[in-house]
Amino acid sequence: MPFRFHVDIVSAEDSIFHSEKAEMIYAPAQMGEVGIAPHHAPLLTLMNAGDVRIEEVGGKEVSFFIDGGILEVQPGGVTILSDTVLRARDINEKEAMEAKRRAEEVLKGKRESMDYAQAHALLTESLAKLRVVRMMKTNPKE
Repeated sequence: MPFRFHVDIVSAEDSIFHSEKAEMIYAPAQMGEVGIAPHHAPLLTLMNAGDVRIEEVGGKEVSFFIDGGILEVQPGGVTILSDTVLRARDINEKEAMEAKRRAEEVLKGKRESMDYAQAHALLTESLAKLRVVRMMKTNPKE
C-alpha cells in the first residue's frame, strides 16, 4: 500500500476539500513551487496566487486556484488556508481573460479606474487562474 496523508483546504468561507488519500501535493510557495510527500518535514510557509495540485491514490489529480495563503505541514497532514479557493473546473476562463486585459490596460496607463498595486494584483491573479485552466485542459485528470 502506498504511503499517503490527509489534506485540508480551507477558505475564508468554508472547508473546500478534505482527503485522506493524498500521495503528493504541489503548491505555489513564495520561495517557489513546493512538493509535499508523505513524511515531509514540518513546514509553515506563505503561498502566492496559483494552482494547488493534489495527487490522490489511483492517479486522480485534483486542482485548485488559491489567491495566496498559508501552507502548513505537520506529521498528521497538510492544511492550506486561503481567502479564495476555486476548484479548477469552476474557473471562468472568459472572466479571467477580461480581468487580465483590464489590468494590462491600467498598467500601460490607458485606464485610471484602479491604482497600480490593484492592477498588478489583478493581473497576477488572472494569470494564475488562466494557468490553472490551461493546465486542466492539457491534463484533465480531475
